[in-house]
Amino acid sequence: MGVSDEVLARFADLATPTIANALDDVGFDGVMTGIGQVVPGTRCYGRAVTITQATGARGSFTSEDFKVGHMIDAAGPGDVLVVDNGGRAVSTWGGLATFAAKVKGIAGLVVDGGVRDREEMEQHRLPVFTRHMTPLTGRTRIRITGINEAILCGGVRVRPGDVIVADGSGVVCIPAEHAEQVAELAHRYAADDKQAEAELAKGLSFREAMAKFKRI
Repeated sequence: MGVSDEVLARFADLATPTIANALDDVGFDGVMTGIGQVVPGTRCYGRAVTITQATGARGSFTSEDFKVGHMIDAAGPGDVLVVDNGGRAVSTWGGLATFAAKVKGIAGLVVDGGVRDREEMEQHRLPVFTRHMTPLTGRTRIRITGINEAILCGGVRVRPGDVIVADGSGVVCIPAEHAEQVAELAHRYAADDKQAEAELAKGLSFREAMAKFKRI
Protein backbone atom coordinates (compact mmCIF):
# COMPACT_ATOMS: atom_id res chain seq x y z
CA MET A 1 0.00 0.00 0.00
CA GLY A 2 1.48 3.31 -1.06
CA VAL A 3 1.37 6.55 0.88
CA SER A 4 -0.77 9.21 -0.78
CA ASP A 5 0.56 12.72 -1.34
CA GLU A 6 -2.09 14.00 1.07
CA VAL A 7 -0.95 11.73 3.90
CA LEU A 8 2.72 12.39 3.15
CA ALA A 9 2.17 16.14 3.39
CA ARG A 10 0.92 15.74 6.96
CA PHE A 11 4.50 14.94 8.02
CA ALA A 12 5.86 18.26 6.73
CA ASP A 13 5.71 20.01 10.10
CA LEU A 14 5.96 17.08 12.52
CA ALA A 15 9.09 16.73 14.66
CA THR A 16 10.70 13.32 14.99
CA PRO A 17 10.17 13.11 18.79
CA THR A 18 6.43 13.64 18.27
CA ILE A 19 6.38 10.98 15.57
CA ALA A 20 8.34 8.62 17.82
CA ASN A 21 5.55 8.86 20.42
CA ALA A 22 3.02 7.88 17.76
CA LEU A 23 5.22 5.01 16.54
CA ASP A 24 5.19 3.64 20.10
CA ASP A 25 1.40 3.67 19.94
CA VAL A 26 1.33 1.54 16.79
CA GLY A 27 4.06 -0.78 18.08
CA PHE A 28 6.78 -0.13 15.49
CA ASP A 29 10.38 0.57 16.57
CA GLY A 30 11.08 3.18 13.93
CA VAL A 31 13.72 5.36 15.58
CA MET A 32 17.15 4.91 14.00
CA THR A 33 20.15 4.72 16.30
CA GLY A 34 23.51 6.37 15.65
CA ILE A 35 22.39 8.42 12.64
CA GLY A 36 22.89 12.17 13.03
CA GLN A 37 22.34 15.46 11.21
CA VAL A 38 25.20 16.87 9.12
CA VAL A 39 23.86 20.33 8.27
CA PRO A 40 22.41 22.15 11.29
CA GLY A 41 18.87 23.42 10.89
CA THR A 42 17.92 21.08 8.05
CA ARG A 43 15.12 18.53 8.01
CA CYS A 44 13.48 16.34 5.42
CA TYR A 45 10.54 14.05 4.88
CA GLY A 46 9.58 11.84 1.97
CA ARG A 47 9.15 8.35 0.63
CA ALA A 48 12.15 6.08 1.01
CA VAL A 49 14.25 4.96 -1.92
CA THR A 50 16.50 2.25 -0.51
CA ILE A 51 20.06 1.33 -1.43
CA THR A 52 22.07 -1.68 -0.25
CA GLN A 53 25.88 -1.69 -0.42
CA ALA A 54 28.81 -3.97 0.29
CA THR A 55 32.16 -2.60 1.47
CA GLY A 56 35.63 -4.09 1.28
CA ALA A 57 39.28 -3.08 1.28
CA ARG A 58 40.55 -0.65 -1.34
CA GLY A 59 40.61 -2.42 -4.70
CA SER A 60 37.90 -4.93 -3.77
CA PHE A 61 35.60 -3.52 -6.46
CA THR A 62 35.84 -1.43 -9.61
CA SER A 63 35.00 2.26 -9.91
CA GLU A 64 31.97 1.22 -11.99
CA ASP A 65 30.62 -0.71 -8.98
CA PHE A 66 30.37 2.53 -6.98
CA LYS A 67 27.35 3.73 -9.00
CA VAL A 68 26.48 6.89 -7.09
CA GLY A 69 24.76 8.08 -10.24
CA HIS A 70 22.45 5.06 -10.11
CA MET A 71 21.43 6.07 -6.58
CA ILE A 72 20.54 9.57 -7.73
CA ASP A 73 18.73 8.25 -10.81
CA ALA A 74 16.59 5.95 -8.63
CA ALA A 75 15.12 8.84 -6.61
CA GLY A 76 12.65 11.45 -7.76
CA PRO A 77 11.87 14.93 -6.43
CA GLY A 78 10.72 14.73 -2.82
CA ASP A 79 12.18 11.25 -2.21
CA VAL A 80 14.65 10.41 0.57
CA LEU A 81 17.58 8.14 -0.26
CA VAL A 82 18.22 5.61 2.52
CA VAL A 83 21.50 3.70 2.33
CA ASP A 84 22.42 0.50 4.17
CA ASN A 85 26.20 0.21 4.18
CA GLY A 86 26.34 -1.75 7.42
CA GLY A 87 27.63 1.20 9.42
CA ARG A 88 31.01 1.20 7.70
CA ALA A 89 33.19 4.32 8.01
CA VAL A 90 33.69 4.70 4.26
CA SER A 91 32.16 7.55 2.25
CA THR A 92 29.39 6.66 -0.16
CA TRP A 93 28.49 10.27 -0.95
CA GLY A 94 30.27 13.60 -1.41
CA GLY A 95 29.98 17.16 -2.59
CA LEU A 96 29.19 16.64 -6.28
CA ALA A 97 26.52 14.06 -5.47
CA THR A 98 25.07 16.52 -2.96
CA PHE A 99 24.80 19.22 -5.62
CA ALA A 100 23.30 16.81 -8.17
CA ALA A 101 20.69 15.63 -5.66
CA LYS A 102 19.83 19.22 -4.71
CA VAL A 103 19.35 20.18 -8.36
CA LYS A 104 17.10 17.14 -8.92
CA GLY A 105 14.94 18.00 -5.92
CA ILE A 106 15.76 14.95 -3.81
CA ALA A 107 14.52 15.71 -0.31
CA GLY A 108 17.38 14.20 1.67
CA LEU A 109 19.87 11.41 2.32
CA VAL A 110 20.16 8.98 5.23
CA VAL A 111 23.27 6.77 5.36
CA ASP A 112 24.08 3.95 7.75
CA GLY A 113 27.70 4.33 6.77
CA GLY A 114 29.80 7.35 5.83
CA VAL A 115 29.75 10.56 3.79
CA ARG A 116 32.29 13.31 3.14
CA ASP A 117 32.58 16.97 2.03
CA ARG A 118 30.71 18.50 4.95
CA GLU A 119 31.47 22.05 3.78
CA GLU A 120 29.79 21.45 0.41
CA MET A 121 26.80 19.90 2.15
CA GLU A 122 26.53 23.00 4.30
CA GLN A 123 26.80 25.19 1.21
CA HIS A 124 24.05 23.37 -0.69
CA ARG A 125 21.86 22.81 2.40
CA LEU A 126 20.86 19.29 1.40
CA PRO A 127 19.53 17.47 4.48
CA VAL A 128 22.08 14.68 5.07
CA PHE A 129 22.02 12.30 8.02
CA THR A 130 24.79 9.77 8.54
CA ARG A 131 26.63 7.56 10.99
CA HIS A 132 30.13 8.71 9.98
CA MET A 133 31.76 11.78 8.49
CA THR A 134 34.99 10.58 6.86
CA PRO A 135 37.35 11.69 4.08
CA LEU A 136 37.79 8.05 2.92
CA THR A 137 36.42 7.50 -0.59
CA GLY A 138 34.17 4.59 -1.40
CA ARG A 139 35.59 4.25 -4.90
CA THR A 140 36.87 0.66 -5.33
CA ARG A 141 35.76 0.02 -1.72
CA ILE A 142 31.95 0.10 -2.16
CA ARG A 143 29.65 -1.82 -4.46
CA ILE A 144 25.90 -1.29 -4.76
CA THR A 145 24.16 -4.64 -4.35
CA GLY A 146 20.51 -3.61 -4.46
CA ILE A 147 18.11 -0.76 -5.12
CA ASN A 148 14.60 -0.57 -3.69
CA GLU A 149 14.78 -3.66 -1.53
CA ALA A 150 13.99 -3.91 2.18
CA ILE A 151 17.03 -2.82 4.22
CA LEU A 152 18.18 -2.13 7.77
CA CYS A 153 19.26 1.42 8.56
CA GLY A 154 20.17 2.43 12.08
CA GLY A 155 18.66 -0.85 13.27
CA VAL A 156 15.28 -0.11 11.65
CA ARG A 157 13.63 -1.98 8.80
CA VAL A 158 13.04 0.35 5.88
CA ARG A 159 11.15 -0.63 2.74
CA PRO A 160 10.76 1.32 -0.50
CA GLY A 161 7.88 3.75 -0.08
CA ASP A 162 7.96 3.90 3.72
CA VAL A 163 7.96 7.45 5.08
CA ILE A 164 11.22 8.92 6.37
CA VAL A 165 11.36 12.02 8.56
CA ALA A 166 14.69 13.42 9.78
CA ASP A 167 15.60 16.49 11.80
CA GLY A 168 18.00 17.64 14.50
CA SER A 169 16.74 15.00 16.93
CA GLY A 170 17.26 12.05 14.62
CA VAL A 171 15.66 9.92 11.93
CA VAL A 172 12.43 7.92 12.00
CA CYS A 173 10.83 5.48 9.58
CA ILE A 174 7.06 5.16 9.40
CA PRO A 175 5.79 2.00 7.68
CA ALA A 176 3.58 2.89 4.73
CA GLU A 177 0.62 0.94 6.11
CA HIS A 178 0.75 2.91 9.37
CA ALA A 179 1.48 6.33 7.88
CA GLU A 180 -2.06 7.73 8.07
CA GLN A 181 -2.58 6.55 11.65
CA VAL A 182 0.84 7.78 12.80
CA ALA A 183 0.24 11.19 11.21
CA GLU A 184 -3.11 11.49 13.00
CA LEU A 185 -1.68 10.45 16.37
CA ALA A 186 1.37 12.69 16.00
CA HIS A 187 -0.76 15.73 15.18
CA ARG A 188 -2.79 15.07 18.33
CA TYR A 189 0.42 14.97 20.38
CA ALA A 190 1.60 18.19 18.74
CA ALA A 191 -1.70 19.91 19.52
CA ASP A 192 -1.52 18.73 23.14
CA ASP A 193 2.01 20.09 23.45
CA LYS A 194 0.95 23.46 22.09
CA GLN A 195 -1.93 23.59 24.55
CA ALA A 196 0.31 22.49 27.42
CA GLU A 197 2.74 25.28 26.56
CA ALA A 198 -0.11 27.79 26.74
CA GLU A 199 -1.16 26.39 30.13
CA LEU A 200 2.40 26.61 31.44
CA ALA A 201 2.57 30.24 30.34
CA LYS A 202 -0.56 30.88 32.42
CA GLY A 203 1.08 29.45 35.54
CA LEU A 204 0.23 25.75 35.50
CA SER A 205 3.11 23.70 36.90
CA PHE A 206 4.95 21.25 34.68
CA ARG A 207 3.69 18.31 36.75
CA GLU A 208 0.11 19.58 36.53
CA ALA A 209 0.43 20.06 32.79
CA MET A 210 1.80 16.56 32.28
CA ALA A 211 -1.06 15.10 34.32
CA LYS A 212 -3.65 17.12 32.43
CA PHE A 213 -2.42 15.90 29.07
CA LYS A 214 -1.87 12.32 30.29
CA ARG A 215 1.92 12.34 29.88
CA ILE A 216 2.54 10.80 33.33
